[in-house]
Amino acid sequence: MSLVPRIKELAAKFAGDTVNDRRYLHANPELSFEEFNTCRYVADKLRSFGIETQEGVADTGVVGLIKGRNPDKKIIALRADMDALPIIEANDVPYKSKNEGVMHACGHDVHTSSLLGSARILQEVRDSFEGTIKLVFQPGEEKIPGGASLMIKAGVLQNPAPVNIIGQHVMPAIPAGKVGFRSGMYMASADEIYVTVKGKGGHAAMPDKNIDPILIASHIIIALQQIVSRNCDPKLPCVLSFGKFIANGATNVVPNEVKIEGTFRTLDEKWRKDAHAKMKKMAECIAEGMGGECEFTVLNGYPYLRNEPELTGRLKSFATDFLGEENVVDLDLWMASEDFAYYTQQIDACFYRLGVRNEAKGIISGVHTPTFDIEESALETGSGLMAWLAVNELGS
Repeated sequence: MSLVPRIKELAAKFAGDTVNDRRYLHANPELSFEEFNTCRYVADKLRSFGIETQEGVADTGVVGLIKGRNPDKKIIALRADMDALPIIEANDVPYKSKNEGVMHACGHDVHTSSLLGSARILQEVRDSFEGTIKLVFQPGEEKIPGGASLMIKAGVLQNPAPVNIIGQHVMPAIPAGKVGFRSGMYMASADEIYVTVKGKGGHAAMPDKNIDPILIASHIIIALQQIVSRNCDPKLPCVLSFGKFIANGATNVVPNEVKIEGTFRTLDEKWRKDAHAKMKKMAECIAEGMGGECEFTVLNGYPYLRNEPELTGRLKSFATDFLGEENVVDLDLWMASEDFAYYTQQIDACFYRLGVRNEAKGIISGVHTPTFDIEESALETGSGLMAWLAVNELGS
């Protein structure tokens, strides 16, 4: 017999608890790698469900194990992230952040509470499936080096080792009740670029006496765009943008140095590495050729995120069975980044999107904004669907 009715019944039964969990987490956000209270809250909840729980993985992560019949037959993992952002919340809601300057503006409160809801459901139906479901609640998604990388180093993909991992993330562009999938390349790598251009400052009316770092930095910014336009395969998405240019001179003062910062994103690891080397060489050579110096630093961020096609195809089909074809949409490439990508570089993985939009209620703000919020009925959808996907994937 299909478990759809049973899982939907349990998702509805626990919906109030899932909403309460989300509201508690939203009101008590913690920054990346500071999720000590969140870690304790999640661990206590899992233990109250009767789930075997390990607290303090990579300091503030939590891992739970739900064992069905024949627990060694197949092992899969479900992942949620728990950290918040340094944003002052502008929403006037009963569950508004109590921690000034910290806000769950990217939906990690949704991911965590939804996975807690899925855990409740899966623990109830554990006699209906074979295998083990590993629950991964990770810290620090919003901050390099990314909590996923630290959880992997701490052994989250071992003992027991899952064959694949599934994650979901809110998407304000999709109405609540719907979800989105994309197979193959989905999200970009994200590296931070820090450049210091040094010259010789002086009076702006005597340019021949100076080595102008502003002019040098300007040439570097323009020239680096050629790395993308003339070296990258035009079929491969690639973005190079600079958002910070500091030159503390004046109308008649040329400074000694300029600092610029930017981001580089793509969806191919080989090209990513090659581009780093090409950018560094070009920037240094331009500065030297104009009489200055350049310190070019790339802070490696998250790799690109790839959804394994066969796994993603199965999960999309399972989601269609659970929600109906009209509620499962196709996603486009997304040049934002996610540390879930670290898992996708290690094992088969699928990262899908949970719709949280409700235009009638004015719930339309994007993530990383002070007015971000969700249609809370999405929590019932998210918890029920992830439980359904896990049960079906164990049986595939």
